[in-house]
Amino acid sequence: MTHFQTRAAERGYTLSEGQCRVIAAMAEQLAALEAGQATSLYLYGAVGRGKSWLLDGFFEAVTQPHKRRLHFHDFFARLHQGMHRHRGLDDALGATLDELLGEVRVLCFDEFHVHDIGDAMLLTRLFNALFARGILLLVTSNYAPEGLLPNPLYHERFLPVIRLINERMQVLEVGGDTDFRSLPANRAHQRFTQGHYVWPGDAAQRQALRLPAPHAQVLQINQRPLRVLAEDGEQVMFAFTDLCEQATAVIDYLVLAERYSHWVIDGLDDLGECSLAAQQRFVNLVDVLYDQDRQVTVIGKRALADSLDGPLADLMRTRSRLGQLHQIGPQA
Repeated sequence: MTHFQTRAAERGYTLSEGQCRVIAAMAEQLAALEAGQATSLYLYGAVGRGKSWLLDGFFEAVTQPHKRRLHFHDFFARLHQGMHRHRGLDDALGATLDELLGEVRVLCFDEFHVHDIGDAMLLTRLFNALFARGILLLVTSNYAPEGLLPNPLYHERFLPVIRLINERMQVLEVGGDTDFRSLPANRAHQRFTQGHYVWPGDAAQRQALRLPAPHAQVLQINQRPLRVLAEDGEQVMFAFTDLCEQATAVIDYLVLAERYSHWVIDGLDDLGECSLAAQQRFVNLVDVLYDQDRQVTVIGKRALADSLDGPLADLMRTRSRLGQLHQIGPQA
């Protein structure tokens, strides 16, 4: 608790009651791990309630050397790849987990979301395998377990995962009235929030942004071509259509996020007019850039509030994150 109180004081705020309950549960989980009786923890709550901050603080405080904090989408992509590579083995899942996790005892997944029924059906096997290995699993999500994969076409087939989470993990809501993302101290500590949302992207605005000189080229990312409008050192500029309306994947965004620290995404219009696949890619892209704390400039054709329509529940998180960028509209 002292560890978290100190971290909170450095940001200029006090812990909420919900956060204190979670921190006490984290301490109990670590004590159980040291006693060889590892359990796991599932944290959920609305955007901005400090779930990722709690997870980061927990990971920092863990003295167990065999610990990993992973982006869930990236982990799942690598899990599928490994199981395909080991498909001739009796236990392809176990062999893949040996490669990906080794001797890991503490595993943290931030922003846990499920959109694909193929992933959903593998999750029961994955979670059972992790629990069998005695791994302490800490997961954060915007959704209570019952709210995962809400699509009525698939939800019933996902019920075994929901039951497993409720049976094997301590489920806690991170509540409170404060949106911690809106606090000035948090903005000062993040590169992501130093970025801008600019519309309508006229010539004067583009000149003021000091964009890299146009020089279109094609990169090979995970053996797939991807067009880049311009790059200059660690700064890169992409068209929204190339990043989100083509067959890109989270694992591509992660590779690029390691290479470039400042991103410019040009040409966002009305997301609601795009395909559901493009909407989901944009949500995933913003998740990766936020999680990796990359500075982002988005050039839209209309105000942010008018650009993020769409039926996806995850857009709530995207609106919250892009809302933290400095907003620059047309000059009077």
